[in-house]
Amino acid sequence: MDKAFLQEICQLQNQGEKAALITIVETRGSTPRKAGSTMLVLPDGRSFGTIGGGCGEAEVRRQALTALDGNRSKLYTVRMLNDAAADEGMVCGGVMEVFIQVI
Repeated sequence: MDKAFLQEICQLQNQGEKAALITIVETRGSTPRKAGSTMLVLPDGRSFGTIGGGCGEAEVRRQALTALDGNRSKLYTVRMLNDAAADEGMVCGGVMEVFIQVI
């Protein structure tokens, strides 16, 4: 994580605001980013950082907003393997396990 990313987290915490910290914890096959990549999603949908962009990132953002609504962290799998994934523009051909942590 870079300094600006950490400062954003600290600022949110100081203001008492929730956010979802998304971390790629495992990848298999070809993925846009590797384990350790992070992204922060705020309840209003704004985000900082990236876990690869495109449809996969949008899918994770939706899951993060759901996690924030329910105030529950979770592990989520993004599959970019089959024809359905290709139809959605996810052409990497891999799998990402992401941890969505409500902070």
